[in-house]
Amino acid sequence: MSSRGTLTYLEMQGVGPARNMCWEPADRLSLITGDNGLGKSFLLECAWWALTGHWAGSQPYPQKNFNSDSPKIIFQISQDLELVNRDVSFDWQTQAWNRNVGYTYTKNSLVLYIRVDGSFAVWDPTKLYWLYSARVMVNERHDEYPFLLTKDEVWNGKKEETGKTYINGLLQDWIQWQNKPEKYPFGTLTKVLERLSPPSESDLGVLKPGESVRLPFDTREIPALIHPYGTIPIVHASAGVQRIITIAYLIVWAWEEHKIQSELTHNRTLKNMVILIDELEAHLHPQWQRVILPAILDVREDLGSDLQVQIMVATHSPLVMASIEPRFNENTDKLFRLDLVNSDLYGKDVQINQLPFIRQGVVDSWLMSDVFQLGQARSLEAEKAIKVAKALQLEDHPKKEDVENVSRDLTRYLSENDGFWPRWLYFAEQHRPHP
Repeated sequence: MSSRGTLTYLEMQGVGPARNMCWEPADRLSLITGDNGLGKSFLLECAWWALTGHWAGSQPYPQKNFNSDSPKIIFQISQDLELVNRDVSFDWQTQAWNRNVGYTYTKNSLVLYIRVDGSFAVWDPTKLYWLYSARVMVNERHDEYPFLLTKDEVWNGKKEETGKTYINGLLQDWIQWQNKPEKYPFGTLTKVLERLSPPSESDLGVLKPGESVRLPFDTREIPALIHPYGTIPIVHASAGVQRIITIAYLIVWAWEEHKIQSELTHNRTLKNMVILIDELEAHLHPQWQRVILPAILDVREDLGSDLQVQIMVATHSPLVMASIEPRFNENTDKLFRLDLVNSDLYGKDVQINQLPFIRQGVVDSWLMSDVFQLGQARSLEAEKAIKVAKALQLEDHPKKEDVENVSRDLTRYLSENDGFWPRWLYFAEQHRPHP
């Protein structure tokens, strides 16, 4: 059986980009690929909702062109020692998914959702008393759920109108943690930052915290990072660095807060975490893309040796795929691709297919694999020129002017060391004009 608190099955009927989409996430790592607009983000949104009972953004509405009177979302969660199944229908009168009947959410996992728009969501079953007190459990309005956070709220904090603080924010917590005599949990944050850093051979180097700084017209102490070219306030860091330090902080904060609240409410500390990440490669240099996913897999070692993590990642990056080759385990991991296919009854439809994970070795091969399906790992113009050249080579009596025209196009679009040149030069020599 899967780890407790994980999502084991998800099915959407009459909603989203497909009439019916069935998905069985892996126990440890699920990689989700596919063209834009086919439903990668939608899949993660529904996974978050199945685990928590709350939409991180606007709830999806049934598709009118599917002509379905009973749209459903069906899911299965491993709960304690059993698998809990739920079949949730869309209520046309209330215009909401009728989750309150037989309400179920994961009670055994801390859930983090890193969304592509820069917002974040955190689900901690230990903090359910906050939800009950705010009456969120009977209301599907996502803006009333306190642990849906914009990037600004993650950095600067979020409070309720009554004054209750949900999160102090990265800027305040970083300084408070750093100034504690025992340096806890700042030491954990430092380890996670180092683990999520770009490789040592990159120009940026390890994300190492420095002494806090002051900025003009701001009374706060601002956390800083030590870069090779100097100490930089994190508010001035690049988009890629800011995203990674935000992820690092959120993971550490969620885990540390969970431990504190578990102790205060006399609950046991959970042993499972689910992490959903949309476009992990966003803003990252190729060198960084090649190490970030293995680092995410290993973060649990910095939090707790007995912590089990289920990770679902949507990605467009062949470098992310290549990075996981040494770590992919067929017993615990799965690779999925969303495809737009022809349906005999309905025309075009989206399907989610599990693909065998085949180690490609080099990034070019990943681009041309079944995962990304590029014809060639070249510019589009170079690909077209080579197609024309190959077609010309198959002709019985190619015209010399056509050979000259293709040679000019190849010279324009191909690099000098392109692997196609030996084949073409031999052919062109046989058909070049003679004086």
